[in-house]
Amino acid sequence: MSAVRIPSTSSSHGTFIEDPHSELIRSVVSERDTYLGHGMRAGPSDRHSAESAVAQLYRHADLPVPRFVWELSPAAAAARIAEDNLAYAVTFAVEGPTCASARIATLLSISRSRMDACIRLPVSERPPPRWPMTIRSQALRAAQGRTAAAVRNQPPEMSVRAGIGLNPIIRSTVWDSLRTSLFDGVAAAIRTLMPPLVGGIPWYGQQEAHRIAYYDIYRRLGLATFQPQDNDLLDALVALTESTGWWWAFDDVCVMSERPTALHSEPIPDRVHGERRLHHHDEPALQFADGSSAYVLNGTIVPDWVVLDPSVERITVERNVEIRRSAIERIGWDNYIDAAGLALVDNSDDPGNEGCILQLFATPAGWGGEGRVLLAVNGSRERDGQRRRYGLYVPGEFSSALDAAGWTYGLSGENYAQLRRRT
Repeated sequence: MSAVRIPSTSSSHGTFIEDPHSELIRSVVSERDTYLGHGMRAGPSDRHSAESAVAQLYRHADLPVPRFVWELSPAAAAARIAEDNLAYAVTFAVEGPTCASARIATLLSISRSRMDACIRLPVSERPPPRWPMTIRSQALRAAQGRTAAAVRNQPPEMSVRAGIGLNPIIRSTVWDSLRTSLFDGVAAAIRTLMPPLVGGIPWYGQQEAHRIAYYDIYRRLGLATFQPQDNDLLDALVALTESTGWWWAFDDVCVMSERPTALHSEPIPDRVHGERRLHHHDEPALQFADGSSAYVLNGTIVPDWVVLDPSVERITVERNVEIRRSAIERIGWDNYIDAAGLALVDNSDDPGNEGCILQLFATPAGWGGEGRVLLAVNGSRERDGQRRRYGLYVPGEFSSALDAAGWTYGLSGENYAQLRRRT
């Protein structure tokens, strides 16, 4: 990442100086990428480091060190929890949490609150103290919303150049980015392999890196100073992020899960904070040693048939719109339209995408309802330089391709026709 350069306010000759926060932001991004690597790592867990870290958490919660049981996947761990009758409701008694899960969860929650208090909003980003409290709160929320939108949609160096404070930049660059890639991405795929009910509180190990990295980066870069106890707890969580997958704490036993044996991902298009999504074109994007696996295409979790054997017949009866779309894109929209015999309702030049055509088709009877499919060409190019054709499900009331295209943007067909280029 190049240094952020801003025009000098003391010179009229276009002299550039490096913003004092540039090097810090580069360090933040580097640390973030290190944690992303931990979260995406496949291969055997470092069992010794993981057990030592969990034992440290038990001791801080005034609990005896548990017996450790290792399983090959979170799904296998859930089965062991059920088989050994470990699943029970987490209880928070009047005098405080009693079971191991609740005690550790409470301990970590209190610690995060203390650390949050050390990461305070800079005075320069607060509303004037002379404003009434209600107006200050409203102004603060509005300002935070605008700032969050800005830093989410531009690289961190641009946010620095725009004068945005470090706190929202770090939040978006670290917490939000890693949560998207790991917790909302990888962990969500793993959850599809789990039984509906699993007792206790799962901790996500490597996929919990978003919150661990957030606090650790503030500490490592000298941006916040935490209490000794919070540093000890954070050290244990860092070790778990680096060494293992999911785990469950019970009173006398801790059930630990191995990491995946394979994990395939790709950058999320048009994202600016290093976000990634699961993807593999020919095999499971996520696999464990016991054979449990998840097929994922461009971040969409799909049944195995979508990757291994997509067909018009299966697509026609599929009720999930995203799975159906992924399966059609797998065989190609042109091939699907021909094989399924979709009737063309209307076509038109795309005014928002010069040189491209909009096509409106009737949907197959098996899709349900009286909808239409609008086939269009993406206004931006994919990583390989090609423009992807894609289909959008639109209400059946449309008989005009222009009207259907305008509807997807909240416009009338007449207004959409005035666009010069769609993005």
